[in-house]
Amino acid sequence: MIITEESARRVLVMAIVNCTNDSFFPHSRAADAEAAVEKALRAVEDGADIIDIGGESTRPGAAYIDEEEESRRVLPVIRGIRRRSAASISVDTRKAAVAAAALEAGANIINDISALEDDPDMGRVCAAHRAKVVLMHKKGAPETMQNDPFYQDVVGEVASYLKDAAQRALDAGVARENIILDPGVGFGKRLEDNMALIKRLAAIRALGYPVLVGLSRKTFIGDMTGRGVEDRLAGTLAANAAAIMAGADIIRVHDVKESVDMVKVLHGVAAETAGNV
Repeated sequence: MIITEESARRVLVMAIVNCTNDSFFPHSRAADAEAAVEKALRAVEDGADIIDIGGESTRPGAAYIDEEEESRRVLPVIRGIRRRSAASISVDTRKAAVAAAALEAGANIINDISALEDDPDMGRVCAAHRAKVVLMHKKGAPETMQNDPFYQDVVGEVASYLKDAAQRALDAGVARENIILDPGVGFGKRLEDNMALIKRLAAIRALGYPVLVGLSRKTFIGDMTGRGVEDRLAGTLAANAAAIMAGADIIRVHDVKESVDMVKVLHGVAAETAGNV
């Protein structure tokens, strides 16, 4: 990969704030709504463009929770952030009722790991609120998705799925400019699948929509480095830099300050390289 002005264009940093007690990275969890709000506001101070609030863990093996419990976890956090900040707020949910309540509380984006498949009302809700929506590819449910996943052509299969998902959103009334695609690294993928998707993100971006990647501290980084989740920051920064150079528009991260610095340096090097051509 060669750093160019295009490959290091303005990239947005999405900060993860988990209102759960079982997300895979303990430092991403907030003990209560007040702590989650403060964590979100610190992320904004550190340079985050978007805050992604999660009330249900979707790590491999995670169990489904009901919409009442998920709403109880996320709605006070959204309201608390919105009282003190105009930052863009994303809600990581696959339930239309939670999405509707979140958007009414002040959220701007719905981050749906099921790409509108788990709840048939999700597309209509996003369209009615003119919300942006992230459509992600996953293979199976979080409880079982890492049980021997297999692909003949992972990039082609994921691109085809996301093309259909985007059409599903359009058919539900979501505006084209409000659609974002996520190849779902780590969601029903082997190490080689994850590597192929990062290297060939251009195939996803060629569909004509912004691309979000969530690589932060994931298992594939541990597989490559031999390090536990607490020690995967360097690997995460390297993976996100590679993804940006391959076409990512948004990176979803736990470590905001370090990620913002990485993006600034990447942009700076790209601008200097372009100026010397």
